[in-house]
Amino acid sequence: MRFTPARSLLSLGVAVLLAGCGARTDLEPAAGQKLPPAPYGAEVQPESGELLELPTQAAPERNVELRRRSEEREDDPFDLPPDDGKD
Repeated sequence: MRFTPARSLLSLGVAVLLAGCGARTDLEPAAGQKLPPAPYGAEVQPESGELLELPTQAAPERNVELRRRSEEREDDPFDLPPDDGKD
């Protein structure tokens, strides 16, 4: 089987078509299944969208500026040499 430009173009077209065929819809439990039980102490069962939201601790916002140029590092009192275990 020879690899020709026509075949490579055809395979590229098939790959593009297959990549675009995924549908994006709201997530729902599988047929016959239900959402996991409510968390302990929760008064209401969260919806599927609420279960997908990340808590603040899981994805904190960046609150520091990136360094734009090199700077001397301050002395780190916790930067100690490894312990050789001979005490």
